[in-house]
Parts: sequence; C-alpha cells; structure tokens
Amino acid sequence: MKQKKYSIVLLSVMMVMSLFLAACGGKDNASGNANGADDAKKERKTVTIFQFKTEIVEGLNELKVEFEKEYPDIKLDIQTVGGGADYAASLKTKFASGDAPDIFSNGGYTEMEMWLDKLEDLSDQPWVKDLIPLAAEPMTKDGKVYGMPMNLEGFGYIYNKELFEKAGITTLPKTYSELEAAAKQLQEAGITPFANAYQEWWLMGNQGISVAFAQQDDVDGFIAGLNDGTASFVGNEKFENWAKLMQLTVDYGNKNPLTTDYNTQVTMFANGEAAMMQEGNWAQTMIDGINPDMSIGVLPMPLGDDPEENDKLTIGIPANLVINKESDAKEEAKIFLNWLVTSDIGKEYIVKKFKFIPALSTIEATPEDMGDIGTELWNYIEADQIYGLQSSKFPDGVAQEFGSVIQQFIAGKSDVNGWAENMQAAWDKLK
Repeated sequence: MKQKKYSIVLLSVMMVMSLFLAACGGKDNASGNANGADDAKKERKTVTIFQFKTEIVEGLNELKVEFEKEYPDIKLDIQTVGGGADYAASLKTKFASGDAPDIFSNGGYTEMEMWLDKLEDLSDQPWVKDLIPLAAEPMTKDGKVYGMPMNLEGFGYIYNKELFEKAGITTLPKTYSELEAAAKQLQEAGITPFANAYQEWWLMGNQGISVAFAQQDDVDGFIAGLNDGTASFVGNEKFENWAKLMQLTVDYGNKNPLTTDYNTQVTMFANGEAAMMQEGNWAQTMIDGINPDMSIGVLPMPLGDDPEENDKLTIGIPANLVINKESDAKEEAKIFLNWLVTSDIGKEYIVKKFKFIPALSTIEATPEDMGDIGTELWNYIEADQIYGLQSSKFPDGVAQEFGSVIQQFIAGKSDVNGWAENMQAAWDKLK
C-alpha cells in the first residue's frame, strides 16, 4: 500500500515537473515566435523619389540597385515626370491626393518659399559643408539649408566646331552682330545655322528668357518692381533685344520650329544637320549616344554688342532634392541623399554617367567625365563669366505662360511690343 502510495506521489511530482518544464519551454518558444513575428512584421521602408530630369532616369535606376544592395531595408521608388510635362502641377496633385513623395525636386528661391512648410531642414547633414557657394544659395534661408543641389547646369548656343570650320568661321561670335554674321556665313556655306526646338515651353519660358532678366542692372530689384507695378517688360531694352535674338534664330533656323521637340532638335544637331542649338550640358549624354566623337563648344546668348556684358553663360542649379518633412521615411531619405554624394559609385555616376558639373567640392570631375559642354561651362565659371539662372524667382506658373507667349511671337501673332505686353499680362496674372 505504501509502495503504491509512493509511486502515485512520485508520478504526480514528475507530471508537475513536466508541466513546469513544458511551460518554460513553451515560454521560450513563444518568445522565439514573437521575435520571429517581429522580424516578419519589420517592414522594408520605401523612399519615393519624384523628380523631373528624364535624362538621368536610366542611371538612377542603376543606382537604385546598388543602393538597395547596401541598404536592403530601404527600397527606392523612382518616379519621373519631365520632358516637357508640367512637373510642378503633377507635384501639387500628389500632395493634394495624399500621395506625397518622400523626396522631390525644388528649384529654390521663390519655389523654396512656396514649399517651405513641407521642407525638412537639412542643415545638419554631412554634405552641407561641402556645397560650393553658388550651389548653396537657392535653397538657403535664414542660414538653414533645405535642399541638396543635384548639379550645376548651364546653357547657351551649343555649336559644332567642325561645321564652323567648314564655313570658315575663325572668330567665335560673342555679340549679337557677330552671331548674325556667323549665321549668314553658315547659311552661305549650305549649313543650317540653328536647330530650334520651340515646341518646348521650358526652353524659352524657363531658360532662354533668364538671360534678359540677368542683364537687368538690378535683377532682384527689377523682379520686385514687376511685382509691385513699378517695372515693366514693355519698353525694356533687354527684353526687346531678346525678342530680336529669338527672331534671328528663327530666320536662320530649321523649318517648323514650333513643332520641333527636344529629341528632334538634338538629333538634328548631333547628325550635323545644323550648326547650333540652344541647349545645355544635360544634352551631352544624348549627343554622345548619337555621335560620340563630335567636337562641340558653347557660345553665349548675346542681347547686344557689348562683348563684356554678353560673353557670359547662364549657370545655375536646375533642381534640388528636398525631403518632405511629414514623411515617415525621412530618415531613410537622408541616408539615400548622403549615399548619393559620398559613395564611390554615387560620385562616379554624377560625373561620368549623368555628365553633371558637381555642386559639392568633394566630388571631382575631369573634362573626360563632364564632356565638352560641361568643361566649357566650367571654364566660364572659373573665369567668373556667368549669369545666374533667374527662373526660380518667377511666380509659380509664369514660366509656362512665358513659353506660350513666346511661341505666339515666333508664330508671328504679335510684334515685339505686343509680345512684351503679353509677357507683362502673364506676370501680372500670377504674381
């Protein structure tokens, strides 16, 4: 009986211990399962980049692959709206629909002010100290930096050195009269002087017209005068001269300039069908793809015959990458921006793939990297023969309005005075 009672007690103790051990093991397993669930629940953060430079899309997608190898917990979603499409309107739509990107493009100055309540302060980022002064200015306010400049970009009349030589042009034109004489000389040699892509509103309304603003005695004062009604396009000598320059390119240009787009223009130029085109260093990659051995240079867009005033190229920051301060992936967005300008592959792509003129002193570029156009622009920068890009100071939407007004002038629907009045009306409507 005692033996039986002892066996029952022993069995009971063993069962209790088994239950206790099972409970402990179960707890460990539950903990392990919880950790596994946590790992499974740990989401891969997506950083959406919404930008407008169509010419770098291929390179950005290649960089995306490299970045995600190094940062597997971050996924990049690159979205591009450009090539003549209205990026600004598309960006507003994204914010209004609740689909705001984490990183987006901003031109600085007036555009920065317009979006300031959405911009993350990037002043503490490691790359800020390396910005060259020209690049930092558009996105700096009250000592704070709100955007990373993608590059320095400039434009003028890109010219074919071989065709200039064929026409016997030995002195490069730096004034309006010299440019007119060169156009006549090219035409007499059977060469079309200009390839004009005046279907593109941005070519004229954003970039080209900037020269007429830049040559004002006081650019910011003139813009302030346009806003308060004390200044006008009508009767302004610089704008009259700019219209005269546009007419020169039309008179000595390709047929149907208003239905010629960017791709057609660059293709014509790269194939040697025209000697000049108004473009910038963004066109280098496309030119190289068509005619990699082409020898090209850059001429100013002269508004008169003063060589000192007109022998300058327009250089500026086309776009800055900014971070949406309301984004839940803004820290990951900062990681990407920093990687872009500090990693070896990021820096390589900036100068060799994109053909960019770097905006940071820590990124080195050779003439072979930047190409002929970038090298010539850099020479003008070093010689301090540059005008700043002014279009980021325009009221929102004015550049598109300008493009339409200029197209009407080119189509012969208005004379110079009527064109100036229409320019004024466009500004007054949106200021």
